[in-house]
Amino acid sequence: MTTRATRGSRRRTVVALAVILSVLVAFVVRLIDIQVVSADEHVSQSLEHIGAGSTIPGQRGSIVDAGGTVLASSVMVYDAQLSPQVIMLVEEKDPALPWAEASEKIAAITGQTGDEVRALVANALAENPDSQYAPLKKGLNTEQYIALRDLGLGSYLSLKARETRVYPNGAVAGNVLGFLDNTGEAKAGVEQLEESCLAPVDGEETYRKGKDGVVIPGSEKVVDAVDGGTVQLTINSDLQWYLQQMIGEEAQKQGAKAGTVTVVEVATGKIRAAAEWPAMDPNDLDSSTPETRYSQIFHRDFEPGSTFKAITAAAAMEGAGLTPLSTVTASSRETFPNGAVVNDAFTHPAYNYTLAGGLIDSSNVALSKFGTMVAPEVRYDYLQKFGVGEKTLDFPSEVSGLLHPVSDWDSQSLYTTTFGQYFTVTAPQLAGAYQAIANGGEKIDLSLVESCTGADGTVVDAPKPQHEQIIAPQTAADLTRMLENVAVQGGNADRIQVPGYRVTSKTGTAQVSDGNGGYKAGVYYTSMVGFAPVDDPQYVVVVTLDEPTKVVSSAATASAFQKAMTQVMKTYRVMPSSVPMDELLPKFG
Repeated sequence: MTTRATRGSRRRTVVALAVILSVLVAFVVRLIDIQVVSADEHVSQSLEHIGAGSTIPGQRGSIVDAGGTVLASSVMVYDAQLSPQVIMLVEEKDPALPWAEASEKIAAITGQTGDEVRALVANALAENPDSQYAPLKKGLNTEQYIALRDLGLGSYLSLKARETRVYPNGAVAGNVLGFLDNTGEAKAGVEQLEESCLAPVDGEETYRKGKDGVVIPGSEKVVDAVDGGTVQLTINSDLQWYLQQMIGEEAQKQGAKAGTVTVVEVATGKIRAAAEWPAMDPNDLDSSTPETRYSQIFHRDFEPGSTFKAITAAAAMEGAGLTPLSTVTASSRETFPNGAVVNDAFTHPAYNYTLAGGLIDSSNVALSKFGTMVAPEVRYDYLQKFGVGEKTLDFPSEVSGLLHPVSDWDSQSLYTTTFGQYFTVTAPQLAGAYQAIANGGEKIDLSLVESCTGADGTVVDAPKPQHEQIIAPQTAADLTRMLENVAVQGGNADRIQVPGYRVTSKTGTAQVSDGNGGYKAGVYYTSMVGFAPVDDPQYVVVVTLDEPTKVVSSAATASAFQKAMTQVMKTYRVMPSSVPMDELLPKFG
């Protein structure tokens, strides 16, 4: 028989089991809700900060010259700031290093005075008694950062790291190197041209955090940054430095607005110097003007004038079978059958000019007659072959020059195109044209970049330049001989001699556009181009002066050309000429 006590015990057990079962059922229902029914919602809530992390910045690559000298690099600098309010709170606690002493130590490191540092804090507090920020000094180097850190003032002195671009040689090749804007974006020059090599790939550190901000263990992932590569240029920075100093002096001596020197290696087409004045220092953009922040060597085009008479001669020799001794009769002023009038730069009677003599005396009339012995279409083709109208490197801001189609040539330009007018070129295009003459008629595309070396050491050479035989070797040899006679018999002969070396030369005096379809009166863009040594051509040198005022003719460039060619021969230790010059070519038939 079951007693009352026994029945009561069983009843309590059943109730307890029922309660436990109810709780378990509730837990199961809740788990199903959490894990199945409302799973997406709860995961979203619990992982509110999924994917949180930070960027790991990569470092922009360097630019070096042909010998490895660093021309541009990125370094870490530090911006220091103070918390005036915290300084006052610390002062109330009688610190081991009182603010009066601390400010002196800080100033000694940052290059300020103690009074200046204390004034920064006092002024900030005067404006806002609760001020948390007072800028101390920007652009501190690593040594200064360590010294400030070691003062142990981290409670109110903070240092924020940032990358900045520096150019160790200042303005040397500055216009070619280009610059970055204040956001770090490349805006000109090689910095922009080689962005794909120089630009880093930022890394990333990611992790998952719960709603309470705690990082979930094991969720951390790190993708390392990849630094930018190193761009090696063809430029010789020592030669570049000398030529920049020299052309600056020469341009100012001649009262010119600007001046340039371009040096190209004959056998390779590599640009060894691209010097200009005014020069831009990428470290100090504020000291330059918008016009001088870009390379005028690539950005400025001009009518080449008489320097392109050699190309007219090439077209006439190959298209009409002329030789250096072929002749025409030319006066200093002539009216042609179509009504065009052509003048020479000096008055003279009718001469029976040889082709060589027409180049030596730079007779516009003679070259007009020689040049029109071939069809205009033939001369147009030769201008194209020699690079007129095409960019040399696709350099940022580079212009292509202007070559009008033959259909646009009128009665006057039919002749002026024979002596370098009615089309424009850049200094590199002019250098490239003479590179082809010096190289036996083989034109090689100009180059400025040697290679890109990645952060992992992988070297990617620049694409090989194209080679094209644009004139016959004998034509190039005849042109070279005539251009040497220009250097020896021309009006600048005494001023351009380079002792020990046989040199070619040709001058150009171009009128300057007034922007309204005409020309400025009495001002010119002067140039001189040549190569040396004649018996083994190694380097082409182009010198230009923009509107010289002391000497307005191309003779203004003679001194700069002589100095530039002499320095190039010294820099590359070019052997002096060992083969004597051929007999002089006659000017008249």
